[in-house]
Amino acid sequence: MRSFIAIELSEAAISALSALQQELKKSGADVRWVRPEGIHLTLKFLGNIEEKDADRIVKIIEGTCKKYTAFNLELRGAGVFSNMKSPRVLWIGVTGNGAFIKLQQEIEYGIASLGFEKEDRRFTPHLTLGRFRSMSGKDALLNAIGSHKESKFCVIEVRAVYLMRSDLSPAGAKYTRVAEIPLGSR
Repeated sequence: MRSFIAIELSEAAISALSALQQELKKSGADVRWVRPEGIHLTLKFLGNIEEKDADRIVKIIEGTCKKYTAFNLELRGAGVFSNMKSPRVLWIGVTGNGAFIKLQQEIEYGIASLGFEKEDRRFTPHLTLGRFRSMSGKDALLNAIGSHKESKFCVIEVRAVYLMRSDLSPAGAKYTRVAEIPLGSR
């Protein structure tokens, strides 16, 4: 089962990101856009796991989540990875309080205790809006993105973390909740 740990977005956030995508699509850039309902904030990508291991993963997440109460995250700013000359991913930034970063780090270390490799790169919270297929229309899209460099899109309240399953198909990935782990649970 291909899996990851994530925070899901509110309907208001999905609507705001969908409107932004519609605006950016006018650039005509060759981008494979993520379906708005498929946009999520990944805390840890697990890759393929055995279904029997899901319970152990959920227990680690529960142990971490019970230490935290609900918090807000702000969806702000737009940009690209890896750079403006050769962009690959179009993203929206995510900012929050220190608890959010601590939560992600504790999940990262907890999951490592089960044998999952720790991420070498520093965690950069973001939402992927699309992936560049080619550089066609790149400049027009980069100009449009530049106008949203400091834009505030919305605030979301985080009340739970999810273990998600990802099923790949030619039509795109389909995400299914495996478990919902509320923050502050005992």
